[in-house]
Amino acid sequence: MVTRRKALTIGAAGVGGAVLAASGAAVVANRDKPEPPAPPTVNPQGRLLWRNWSGIQSAYPAERLAPKEEGELAAGLKAAPAPIRAVGAGHSFTALAATNGTLVSLDAMAGVIGWDGDVATVRAGTRLGALGPALAEKGRAMANLPDINKQSLAGAISTGTHGTGKTLPAIHANLAGLTLITADGRTVECDADHRPDLFSAAKVSLGALGIITQARLITSPNRRLRRRVWIEPFEEAVAKAEERWAEHRNFEFYAIPFTGLAANITHDETDDPPEAAPPSQDDAFLEALKMLRNTFGWSNGLRKGAAGMLLGGTKPETAVDEGWKLLSTERPVRFNEMEYHLPPETQLAALKEVVAVIEKERSDVFFPIEVRRIAGDDAWLSPFQGGPRGSVAVHAWYKDDYAFFFELIEPIFQRHGGRPHWGKLHSLRGQRLAALYPNWKDFLEVRRELDPQGRMLSPYLKGLFELD
Repeated sequence: MVTRRKALTIGAAGVGGAVLAASGAAVVANRDKPEPPAPPTVNPQGRLLWRNWSGIQSAYPAERLAPKEEGELAAGLKAAPAPIRAVGAGHSFTALAATNGTLVSLDAMAGVIGWDGDVATVRAGTRLGALGPALAEKGRAMANLPDINKQSLAGAISTGTHGTGKTLPAIHANLAGLTLITADGRTVECDADHRPDLFSAAKVSLGALGIITQARLITSPNRRLRRRVWIEPFEEAVAKAEERWAEHRNFEFYAIPFTGLAANITHDETDDPPEAAPPSQDDAFLEALKMLRNTFGWSNGLRKGAAGMLLGGTKPETAVDEGWKLLSTERPVRFNEMEYHLPPETQLAALKEVVAVIEKERSDVFFPIEVRRIAGDDAWLSPFQGGPRGSVAVHAWYKDDYAFFFELIEPIFQRHGGRPHWGKLHSLRGQRLAALYPNWKDFLEVRRELDPQGRMLSPYLKGLFELD
């Protein structure tokens, strides 16, 4: 047994050489792909480029607003050229933030500004990574966190961002109230008792109702968690997944195509003393998987054998620390992503189909597939509205083609009753989405009430809602 760090230190190239020598196969040189072409930094009208994190969405806003307080934002919105869109970290892969009208950044409107018992009033531009230590100062924490914590609180709320845990809902389900400013500069408050329909719509709104400026966040005690990471055969991970979701506070696993393996991660509350996490090897892990692809992409059997030599004997790794320090992960390697939220009873069957079709049709894929479980809630456009859902997220390196998401993967998700993550790539529009959300028409009515002129609607949102 060796640690994952030692296995990756040995390197895929060394393992690959051993397997190739044993098989008598020839090594074919693989050059890294060039950077995808980037749009010009400035367009002919002199407007500066905006681009999302992965690089596939871009725009040239005519105006940019970076208000420091709500009055400044309200005044700016009244005269702002439409469409008006808010942006946080740009971690959505869809065109939710893209606009050639007005782009609004709330980065200067950040921080915890008040407490009412265990409910924190948080300015909407606060990044999730900064919110953890700010809440911890009061002995409090967010109930759960997503895989990445670079997003703004408003962005995470508006897209239904979530973590994993059978009894833990997405971030927006832990809201006690919201403040937003409409496109005509009105300030609107809502909660479960005051304008409850607006609250149900605003908790996952895609930024279509106005600009969220404050959120009243229901917090939890700041507890230490024990994190455990281990690798095992994929079939074993699938067979034990339901048991592990029931047993652990947080459980997720990553199916690793072309290896027959899966990486499991659990987090459980503990009173044990802190135990330092080992240095992250996620980047080295991805690089090893990419090298295996480059070397053995022509042979699934050799690729799986080399992966077994590289990873099959690694031992579990553990860490103990406050939850906000462990639940999210640094993701410096860029990618594009499609994620659907499926009924729990179809999630694992859909996953098996996804892995099978990738291994049959797409030997270029090397990113692991993330598998999570999320509790239900009542927000009108929440993918988890009406009951729990199981998510399956497929990734492609940012230099690789991702058209297979739509051609091969999305039909599987749709056949199994999936709802798309609003910030991840998908092709659904209008009536197809309306069929998945019982309150779709109710949401559109609230949207018309708050923004009758459609100033918050970009071409992407008009297409999503099938509006003129």
